[in-house]
Order: sequence, then C-alpha cells, then structure tokens
Amino acid sequence: MATRNIIKVGDDNLRKICRPVEKFDQRLWQLLDDLKDTLDFVTGYGLASPQVNVLRRAVVIDYEGMFFELVNPVLLSSEGECLDNEGCLSVDECRGIVKRPEKIEVEYYDRFGKKQNLKAEGYFARVVLHEMDHLDGVLFIDKMVKRIDLKKRR
Repeated sequence: MATRNIIKVGDDNLRKICRPVEKFDQRLWQLLDDLKDTLDFVTGYGLASPQVNVLRRAVVIDYEGMFFELVNPVLLSSEGECLDNEGCLSVDECRGIVKRPEKIEVEYYDRFGKKQNLKAEGYFARVVLHEMDHLDGVLFIDKMVKRIDLKKRR
C-alpha cells in the first residue's frame, strides 16, 4: 500500500472519461488500497481514481466512520435537490455552492466483483455524486452556482 500524488485542475486526465473496470484482481485491489491510503493522508471525504492519474471507474469514500469502495458505480435514482458547499482535493483555489439531489441510489461492484446497492442522502449523497462525477471528467467547478475563493483577501 502507498500514497499517490493527487493531480490538480489543469491536468488533462481530470477531464477524461474513465474506462470500466473489467478485472477484479490484485491490480484493482492495489489501486483501491492506494486510494484509501492517499485519502487517509489528506483531508477529504472521497477520492476517485482519475485524481491519481488512473482512468478506471473506481472511487473510495470515507464518510463519518463508514468506508466504501465503489467500482463501476451507476446512479439508479435520485430525489429532491439541495444546495451546499463543496471542495475538491484536485481544486485548491476555491470551494463552491453546488446543486445536487438530496437522496440517491447507486449500484456498484465491490473489490471482488460482487454487485452492491447503496442508498445515500444529504451530504453523503453529495460526496458519492461528487466522486462519481470525476469518473466522467466532471469537476464540481463545472456545476457550481456560486464560487467561494479561498485566497486571502486584504
């Protein structure tokens, strides 16, 4: 297990659509372990494989003591909407207000290739969708309705 470098906005790989994972093998397990180690090393709720320069459909999420590995996730349903503040480990200069569904249901595979379902609501749903967006080359800055600059103002 190891930590990997997180690429930043401006790197072309953050804007590419990821390929599905086809083999649930040691290579995938190493990627998932490295994503977890990297997420443990930084401050954040989730990390998607393109953020570490791997164009595969895999994300990890660590939210309120729960840890998830989602491989080839697909949004099945969504309900409601809410606005809230988001940031990203690949975007240093700002946070933003983004509109997302309040409740979601996602189908995904675990590291062993077993199909799973996840229902999420509130900020947890936001985190899941934020990470899934990365798999399609979408950043929160593409969806934000209001920018919050993090640079200190004088």
